[in-house]
Amino acid sequence: MCGIVGIVGTSPVNQRLYDALTVLQHRGQDAAGIMTAYEGRLCSRKGAGLVRDVFEQQHMLALQGNEGIGHVRYPTAGCDSAFEAQPFYVNAPYGICLAHNGNLTNAAELAEVLIREDRRHLNSESDSEVLLNVFASELQRVGTPRVTPADMFAAASAVYRRCRGGYAAVVLVIGHGVLGFRDPNGIRPLVLGQRRTPRGTEYMLASESVALDMLSFEMLRDVAPGEAVFIDEQGRLHSQQCVATVRHTPCIFEYVYFARPDSIIDNISVYRARMRMGEKLAARILRQHPDHDIDVVIPIPDTSRTSALQMAQILEIKYREGFTKNRYIGRTFIMPGQEQRERSVRRKLNAIDLEFRGKNVLLVDDSIVRGTTSAQIIDLAREAGARKVYFASAAPPVRFPNVYGIDMPATSELVAAGRSADEVGQFIGADWLVYQELEDLVAACQHDNAKIEEFDTSCFSGEYVTGDVTFEYLDRLQRVRSDEARDLRRLARSGLKAINSP
Repeated sequence: MCGIVGIVGTSPVNQRLYDALTVLQHRGQDAAGIMTAYEGRLCSRKGAGLVRDVFEQQHMLALQGNEGIGHVRYPTAGCDSAFEAQPFYVNAPYGICLAHNGNLTNAAELAEVLIREDRRHLNSESDSEVLLNVFASELQRVGTPRVTPADMFAAASAVYRRCRGGYAAVVLVIGHGVLGFRDPNGIRPLVLGQRRTPRGTEYMLASESVALDMLSFEMLRDVAPGEAVFIDEQGRLHSQQCVATVRHTPCIFEYVYFARPDSIIDNISVYRARMRMGEKLAARILRQHPDHDIDVVIPIPDTSRTSALQMAQILEIKYREGFTKNRYIGRTFIMPGQEQRERSVRRKLNAIDLEFRGKNVLLVDDSIVRGTTSAQIIDLAREAGARKVYFASAAPPVRFPNVYGIDMPATSELVAAGRSADEVGQFIGADWLVYQELEDLVAACQHDNAKIEEFDTSCFSGEYVTGDVTFEYLDRLQRVRSDEARDLRRLARSGLKAINSP
């Protein structure tokens, strides 16, 4: 999962791009980058680490211009080096920069065609570079000094014909403007906002509405699935539906975990959705354990707080903050390598003995992926004196890989793959475990005004909405995503550095 932003303003956009990326930092902590255009020149800064670490004052001063794009990244399958920080850039045609959130399911096939037929050079394993070169190859066909909005939309339409998967992208075409587009299923989010100034209207594209809020942009709407939006250098907005929406199926994991609670995606409040998740989960506990002996409900910070508080109210049980979080440690789900994830849990969370000692506690988390983090948190609760530890997941069992831009582990590393709920409970050391039902999760995320009838639930159901995910593809993904494969890539890069060192 990544965060993207693009702005065409009436004044320098460097600080606003930086601020937007800090608000989207939860979507990726591995690398960050900004590219702007100024008088026909590209200004660029990107690197590994948090936004605050990548950009220093001298970098910000060098990012001149009234238009630009930005990106925050977490380690993705086969693309976990600092070299592959985004945005990516190609010099022809016109000079094009791209920042991408998502995953192309046919990236390998596209790469072969790009090299063989389009004569493009690819310098990484990233599907984002593939997406950039597909767009550049199609825009190259225009062959005119100035690109019109119609040319942009023709290139975007060709991207839709060639690329499959879940994706949202912002593209800076130097000297022309910023383009944004979203996959035909609307799996990955992209919102459009505007701000009126004395000098004219400014436009902004971002992964989440919270980035618009923070910069005082008014949210106009979500970019529609299969739609392209182009803001030219003069600040004029153009849009076109480039491909028909087959099924509007936003990723349900955005509402479970990734998005900030103060965001609204596809007209659905993330906060309200998580409240309803808590209501549904509480009702399930009352059905399964009507005679429960829970003394206190404790969330595992931060994502599960909203659901846990609602559960406590319905169960008529005390809600307490039992864990103190060190906010300077990254989210364990998106840390590179299982060893780092495991080491980080105790550095990140500390139990408050007073809330656990001698009590039967219900721990609430947004989801259970590998299970190792959940097991360590349960150990922390027992060490703090809990008599019994129950566990509730606001999401159903994660049994299948996500192929649309959430870099979940290989299937073999998913704790619920091949295990029942009781077996997962035993694995993590809970006295009992309750999962959300998939039907209840979908109902919790639905909203009458949103007009969203279905979601991408592939990591729970194994049903892939694009219809092109094969067993061979999943097997290849398994080989790439495993922690063992990641470790081998890191070792290979370390060896290469050692050879190149003086």
